This record gives sequence, C-alpha cells and structure tokens, in this order.
Amino acid sequence: MNHPTTYADSGVSIGAGDKAVELMKVWVDKARRPEVLGGIGGFAGLFDASSLTSYKQPLLASSADGVGTKVAVAQLMDRHDTIGYDLVGMLVDDLVVCGAEPLFLTDYIACGRVVPERIAAIVQGIAEACVAAGCALLGGETAEHPGLLEPEEYDVAGATTGVVEAADLLGPGRVVSGDRVIAMRSSGLHSNGYSLIRHVFFTLAGWDVGRDVPDLGRTLGEELLEPTRIYAKPCLDLIRQTEVHAMAHVTGGGLAANVARVVPDTVDVTLDRSTWAPQPVFGLVGEVGAVDRAELESTLNMGVGMVALVADSAADRALAVLEAAGIKAWVAGDVVAGQGRVNLHNDYA
Repeated sequence: MNHPTTYADSGVSIGAGDKAVELMKVWVDKARRPEVLGGIGGFAGLFDASSLTSYKQPLLASSADGVGTKVAVAQLMDRHDTIGYDLVGMLVDDLVVCGAEPLFLTDYIACGRVVPERIAAIVQGIAEACVAAGCALLGGETAEHPGLLEPEEYDVAGATTGVVEAADLLGPGRVVSGDRVIAMRSSGLHSNGYSLIRHVFFTLAGWDVGRDVPDLGRTLGEELLEPTRIYAKPCLDLIRQTEVHAMAHVTGGGLAANVARVVPDTVDVTLDRSTWAPQPVFGLVGEVGAVDRAELESTLNMGVGMVALVADSAADRALAVLEAAGIKAWVAGDVVAGQGRVNLHNDYA
C-alpha cells in the first residue's frame, strides 16, 4: 500500500525550516535596536516609531536589493557566512547617501532545499552586517522552492527602511561649484559586475575558485567573496561633523554613472584617476578577459565604493573623520561650473 503523500514528498521540509529558525535565532537577537518589539517567529516584525516624534519632519527612506550572481561564487566555495554582509551593504549604503539613518531590515532567502546550517550561516552574515550598520534585523522569510531552484541553489534579497530630517536631506540641490569630491576606498569588487567577473575567470580563463593567484595574495574564490564594505555609520558621522552636500554609493554602472545621479545640471564633476590605484583584482579582470578600461569603469567600482561631495572648507575635516572610522579616503576631484557631467582624467596611480 502506498503511503499518504506528504509535503516532504514534493521537496519541502517543514522540519528543516523549523531547525533553520532555531539556528538563526542567536544571530537575529544580536541585530536588535531598542525600538524592536517581540522576537523571531511572529507574522510581522514590529518597530516602535515613537522615537520619530523627535523629528520636525521625518522622511522615511527605503531601499530594496539583492546580491546578484555573487551568490554563485558562495555556492561554489560552499561558504555562506559572508553573502549576507553583501546584502546589507547594498541596502544600507543606498539609504545613507540621502542622509538617512538605517533603522531596520528584512530579508528573503529562496532556496531549492533548506539546509538549516546553510540558512543560519547566511543569516549570521546579515545580522553581523546589521550590527555594523546600526540597524535592526526585524524579520525575514526563508522559502523552499524545489523544482524552481536546484537543491544547492539559493538567492537572497532584502529591504531596509531609514529616516532623515527633511531639512537635512542630501542631494543634488545642495551641490555647488567649489565643492570637493571625497572618495572612499572599497574593500574590493563589492557586489556588482559578477556576471562579467565570472565570465572572465570561469568561462574564458577556465580558472576555479581554489586557484592561487599571486597578484591577489590569496585564492581567486577568497578574493571574489571579499564582503562589501559598509559605510553607513562612518558616513552618518561624516554628515554630523562636516558640511556634506551629496553622496553617491558606487554600485552597478561604476563611479562616473553613480556620481552623475547626484550632480545638478549647473555643475560638472572632475575626477582625477591619478589620486588612487585600484586593487589588483580590477586590473586582473581587464588583463585576463581583455576588457578595456571604459568597460571596466562602467561595470566595476575600480576601488571607490562611496563618494561624498563636501564644501571646500570641510574637506580636511572629512578626511580626518573617515580616517578615525577606519575608512581610507582622499580628495579625488572637484566640482566646477558646468552642465551636469562627470569627467575622469589622467591614468590610475
């Protein structure tokens, strides 16, 4: 006699999901703020918004994103505790560019099969990054999709909410001729351009993640999994202590395209490549894949993960604030009268 059909027969394990929740609880508890009410397991996360009454005109900022095909590298490496860090970096650093403080974040993990230890490792990275960003991990969802995803496949996405006083909102309206461009060093590739990167190293060159690469001083996989730098707290300190007019998070599209998003049509921004040297991995992508500089610059961050446009009088103080926060930064260019263009000059150092 055939046994009764169960949910597990279709590839979904409620038991595995429950175990994953138990394993992740310790990490979710670490990523709390005082405003969080309740704990993991509810239908919705609760955040006490009464603190917003201290604002004259609070503006809520929100951002949603994923990590893209960098998750494929994590799966090849069978290492899953850093990809959540990338997710949070992509989310909170989009908020801080308008001056918003990240308050809370929710995540969504879709997988072909729930492996509790793997899910817990992903959530560990998310929680650790939330602590670094000063925001709460308010809740999330893990969904098992057999037949849609292979058993070892997964994807991660999330959304975050922050708040900024309306009078303190950063953006193009504040940028004027004479401002200085402060560049902040990236930790490496961050989480953009991995379709190109994987094509170059895995498809064209035939390298694997375990290949030792002398130019990088470690294996290819270790380099590709380097987590995205989180700038939220240092940038909020920068905003509080200096005169910041605008910021740009350097993600898809590269440095020039993202800076252009905060440039009004009354000025141009000139960026001097000779003020920094991109990390070796960027040159390696170009060399191994025969990718020209224009293509690299329109796809990758080239060593700059965040940019602040500050008043000329604030430039020295801005560098000191960022240095104290452990962020390598330098003056990479200027704002001049113009028509809303971003121009890069000279060769890299």
